[in-house]
Amino acid sequence: MLTQRYPWCAPSRQALSGLFQAYVLEKQRQSLLDYDDLLHWMVLGLADASLASRLQARFDAVLVDEFQDSNALQHAMLKGLAPAGRGVFAVGDDAQAIYGFRGASVQSMRDYPSSCQPAARTLALTTNYRSTQCILDTANSLMSQATDTPARVLRAHDGRQGARPLLVSVADESAQSDYIIGQVLQQREAGIALKEQAVLFRTASHSDALELALMRSDIPFVKHGGLRFAEAAHVKDALALLRWSVNPRNLLAASRVLQMLPGIGPAHARSLLAHWQRSAAPTDPSLEGLHDCPVPEAAREHWPGMVRLLTSFAAAGADWHRLFDPLLGWLTPLLQARHDNAASRLADLDMLHQVALASPSLSALLADFALDPPQAGGVPGDKAHLDEDYLVLSTVHSAKGQEWHTVYLLNVADGNFPNEYATHSGAAIDEERRLLYVALTRARQALHLIEPQRYHVTHQPRLGAAHVTGARSRFLSVPVLDTLQRAGPAWEALPNARHRLPDQRRPGPRRPVPVRQSNAGRRSPGVCRRFGPIRRRPERSLPLKPPDTC
Repeated sequence: MLTQRYPWCAPSRQALSGLFQAYVLEKQRQSLLDYDDLLHWMVLGLADASLASRLQARFDAVLVDEFQDSNALQHAMLKGLAPAGRGVFAVGDDAQAIYGFRGASVQSMRDYPSSCQPAARTLALTTNYRSTQCILDTANSLMSQATDTPARVLRAHDGRQGARPLLVSVADESAQSDYIIGQVLQQREAGIALKEQAVLFRTASHSDALELALMRSDIPFVKHGGLRFAEAAHVKDALALLRWSVNPRNLLAASRVLQMLPGIGPAHARSLLAHWQRSAAPTDPSLEGLHDCPVPEAAREHWPGMVRLLTSFAAAGADWHRLFDPLLGWLTPLLQARHDNAASRLADLDMLHQVALASPSLSALLADFALDPPQAGGVPGDKAHLDEDYLVLSTVHSAKGQEWHTVYLLNVADGNFPNEYATHSGAAIDEERRLLYVALTRARQALHLIEPQRYHVTHQPRLGAAHVTGARSRFLSVPVLDTLQRAGPAWEALPNARHRLPDQRRPGPRRPVPVRQSNAGRRSPGVCRRFGPIRRRPERSLPLKPPDTC
């Protein structure tokens, strides 16, 4: 991993090994698991014959979704639960394997049928119930070029042809935003709600210019990947107190709870916990010992209530729900002192109370919040939630499993599709192709692929260019282009654009033109509008396109 992904860290191999070992020991000391541990310890448990037989006896069938995104540990878990494959029903699409950067291996899914005894039956699903045939033709043509995915032709279930996807050429990212806003409003006037339209992009930062343009145009939008309910600071504070009461050795939760109190910062929290640990049993520290800690003057008013809550939740049985009212009463003055919008935050904690009422135990509540936290919160992330309709912005990874009537895909150019950091190997490029395939197949009726011709950059030399030219995506080969319809301001401005094939350039002679090298980059000879005539100093000749096609 160091050699392939983090070569600059290779000299620190020994230090990193020590860091990882210390991390594992600290997790064990605090009785904590991270997400990887959930898989790791499950696989280790299934390696024990007696425990594995008990787990296997609990299930008649094992259902697997998104099998193409499973990693080696998840594959080992499946083999441990059903060694011969009996009772396994798995669904996956190797054309949508886009999580290789998280350790997923699509080869595990491909090899699985032959590893079963007897071999598993494979059913190919080639009927698509989402997109029109023209959109599927583009997706099929794209995946026909893949070197690691079997050729597969998708057919629309109702035979609808629909309109061909648009490849929209625009001058730059500003023109890209203008085009999207115009199309979004036009679609809305035609009866297509904003929620039925989505703008997808390869990287979250690619939508920055569009977000500003949407705000200027007063078009509400949401961007997938915003703040979750369980990630709000006040909800994490309440959950930290509950986690500390269930597991007194959880020093991460303990430090967060202490820092809620006035007069206690990170350093003071560490000293208080060290004092408490010295007086408590190392294997089973008692929360009662917190009474004897040297508390700063500013926190003394809240300290007894905190200790009382911790010990009460730790000792509570089936009636643990009744302790939420005292918890909210203790948190209220702290929220009012720390936050301006305390009322809305208290409403979130009341929602937490309602969620808790449906949980059978406090441990189950905390497990649910760790593994599948609620999405909504009482504080809106932006003004879009105040509108009944809003446009959807999302990365392609976050859009997986979603669908919209109309999809706009930003920055379809080399460097974005494929990403410039994913061109180091053929496998990485193949995954980028699958990512583009996922983006294409999110659309039901209309699809717009937008390719800016220029990308503005900053921090250039004083006389340098203010933009770089966008190169056409290597995935848009001639067969793919044949399935697309060309459109956009930059395309329509060319003479006879409507009468030329998509891959034709305007004919014209190629002539050598002397150019001048300078610190400002290559410039054509002639007159600089800002600084006057440029002295001709031929150094070498480069064949350039005629000026009217540049």
